[in-house]
Amino acid sequence: MTYRTRLPHRTRGPGALVTGGSRGLGLFMARQLAERGCVVTIAARDADELERAAVRLREETGATVHTAVCDVRDRAAVGALVREVHERDGLDLVIANAGVIQVAPVDAVDAAEFADAMDTMFFGAMHTSLEALPYLKRTRGRLGLIGSVGGLLGVPHLLPYSCAKAAVGALAEGLHAEAAASGVSVTAVHPGLMRTGSHRQAEFGGDVDAEFGWFSTAAGAPLLSMDAERAARRIVDAVIQRRARLVLTAPAKAAQLVHGVAPGLTTRLSGVAARLLPTAQGRGPLRQGAEAGEPRNPVARLVRSWGSARNDRVVDRANQHEPGPRTSS
Repeated sequence: MTYRTRLPHRTRGPGALVTGGSRGLGLFMARQLAERGCVVTIAARDADELERAAVRLREETGATVHTAVCDVRDRAAVGALVREVHERDGLDLVIANAGVIQVAPVDAVDAAEFADAMDTMFFGAMHTSLEALPYLKRTRGRLGLIGSVGGLLGVPHLLPYSCAKAAVGALAEGLHAEAAASGVSVTAVHPGLMRTGSHRQAEFGGDVDAEFGWFSTAAGAPLLSMDAERAARRIVDAVIQRRARLVLTAPAKAAQLVHGVAPGLTTRLSGVAARLLPTAQGRGPLRQGAEAGEPRNPVARLVRSWGSARNDRVVDRANQHEPGPRTSS
C-alpha cells in the first residue's frame, strides 16, 4: 500500500477546497484528498462537469464531496465560495489550480490571450489566496498554488501561460514568507509535463493541427511527461507536509537547474527549439485540441500517435471528454 501523508483529524473535516477540480490534475488532487479523509469541495465553471467528477469521487472514495460553480476571475464569487466552505466544513487546506493552456506562436496571439491567462491563473490564484488566508490563519492551514516549469523559464509557443505561471510562482513565494508567522504554510508547485488529458481542452493557434501535434506528443511522451495521478499524490503530500516548493519531473528539474546556472544559454537554447516549432499562419480565434486534426506530415502523425497514446488513455479517468468552458489543468 502506498503511504499517504494525512491531515490531522477533526470532528468536521478536514475541509479542503480545490479550484479547477473538475478534471485533470485538479480532479486527481481532489481524489487524493478524499482518500485521506478530507471533506472536499471542487470548484470550476461547468456544473455538469463538476457533477460528473463528484459522482466519480464519491463512488471511488466514499468521501463527502461538494461542488461549487465558481469563476475564480471574480473575487466576490471566490470570497462567497471560501466563506461557504469554511462555515460548512472548516477550511484546512486550499489548492489554487484553475488554469488555461494556450499553445501558439506569439505572432498568432494578441494581448487578449495574455490577459485571459493572467485573469484565470494569476488573478484566480490571488483571489483564492487572499480570500482563504483569513480562514486558514484560524486553522493554521495549508495553501498550495499550482505554478509550472513554464513559469520558471519562458517557453516558446506558451508565452501567455508562462507569464501567468511566473506570476503565480512569485505570489506563492511571497505569501510563504509573509504568512509563516501566522502558522499558515504556502507551497509553490511547479510541475513539468503531465499526462492529464489536457491536450483536448488546451487552446491552439497559428497552425492549429501542427501545434496540437507537437504539444500532445510532448505531453504524453514517457521520458518527458509524468503520470498525473502520481504527480497529484506528491503534490498533496508536499502541501500537507508544508513544503515551500516542489518541482516535478526530471526534465523540469534539469531545466530549472540549467536556467539558474546559465540563464543566457537556456534562453539561446529555447531560441533553437523555437525554430523547430510550427510557424504562425495568421492570427485567428484559438481552437480547442478536441477540434484539431492530425498533423499533415505522415511522419509527424506517426510520432504524435506514439507520443500521445498514454495521454489519450487518461482522458476518461481525468474527466476530459467534452470541451467545456476554458478552464483546464
